[in-house]
Amino acid sequence: MKTILSILFLLTAVTMSAQSISKNALGIRVGDNDGFGGEISYQRYLHENNRLEFDLGWRDSNNVDAFKLVGLYQWVMPIDGGFHWYVGAGGGIGSFDAGENDGTFALIAGDLGIEYDFDIPLIISLDMRPELGFNDSYSDDLDLDIALGLRYQF
Repeated sequence: MKTILSILFLLTAVTMSAQSISKNALGIRVGDNDGFGGEISYQRYLHENNRLEFDLGWRDSNNVDAFKLVGLYQWVMPIDGGFHWYVGAGGGIGSFDAGENDGTFALIAGDLGIEYDFDIPLIISLDMRPELGFNDSYSDDLDLDIALGLRYQF
């Protein structure tokens, strides 16, 4: 009987955590990675505690303008109440304009963050995204992108 109760409790907990991720979330992500920038951010529920995140944004630093598109696969775990933490991995592409020197770049990224899901369809997050770029002129090292996100869930 204890085994059956344990299995029912585990299934209930998994079902509850699956419901903690909304089907869609759209908003902004504002942070600093070699200059201030913002991103339009979209999250899409996949399965149980997994989702995809796509961010399209720009960076402005030291006379260099850069645009990038990043896609991440994330695992979301509940902490308590409306709090969750998440970890993810992915990659992206971008372009930069540095006056005489411009071009494209690719990157791989990780993601680690915490978020709070309000009772209204709003979620706020703080995350850290290490990005390893591949281009000798603009993004050829490890950068740390720390950002605050605000998204509407639907």
